[in-house]
Amino acid sequence: MSAAPSGPPPAAFNAGLGETGYVEGQNVAIESRSAEGSYDRLPALAADLVGRKVDMVVTVGGIDSARAAKAATATIPIVFLVGTDPVEDGLVASLARPGENLTGISLLIGQLYAKRLELVSELVPQAGVIAMLVDPKTPATERNIKYVQEAASAKGLRLFILRASTATEIDAAFAVLAEQKAGALIVSATPFLDTRREQLLELTARHAVPAIYAFASLTVIYRELCIYAGKILEGAKPADLPVQQPTKFELIINLKTAKALGLTVPQSLLARADEVIE
Repeated sequence: MSAAPSGPPPAAFNAGLGETGYVEGQNVAIESRSAEGSYDRLPALAADLVGRKVDMVVTVGGIDSARAAKAATATIPIVFLVGTDPVEDGLVASLARPGENLTGISLLIGQLYAKRLELVSELVPQAGVIAMLVDPKTPATERNIKYVQEAASAKGLRLFILRASTATEIDAAFAVLAEQKAGALIVSATPFLDTRREQLLELTARHAVPAIYAFASLTVIYRELCIYAGKILEGAKPADLPVQQPTKFELIINLKTAKALGLTVPQSLLARADEVIE
């Protein structure tokens, strides 16, 4: 079940299940539901899945998907993918022992925003204004803005917030970005914006603005999520499976794009990069 207009790529989903011996159409059936970005539809979608007596609910697209599933059932196992702290948000009792019928993966998205601001300001040290593109419909948006605002203030930078929850609003946001003469852009990690990657890449190139994104790809994350789902299908209890968090963070620099923008990437950044695209 997803809050976003599109859910996990089927290949990534099936790869994770396949590693635990489950193959769609052979020994497992998958019912997909998407709120298409309308968060108020999530409770009904969760209730529908529970009414079909599914063996498990896998939620992606943020905290609201997980909350809707939790509200719908206290017995059916739920495996979630969230970017926030599931303990702080009331999903689980603790990361080590979630309790009840939920477990999953937390991506620590909020805690990393300050680091992204640091990286992009190091890439464009002359930028006095940094823009941040957010989806106002995403529940964690204001919290994430606060993380970046605090980091920007500490560096003496001005943070300008661009809000967009449709493709048309993204186009309009980039027009405002140009008017504000922002030196760089931080793209918020949200279900909707993650599905608009091609549009964002085209606009950042057209407006010649350096940008930093949260993910190069969600494929690996979805695979890990479905491996966890497979373990539960095999008999493991969610309450006994710790909530997973990232253990490795990678910095990927697109040197080809940087050159096209006329940017010289500092050696200090290149030395820390896990991958450089040339």
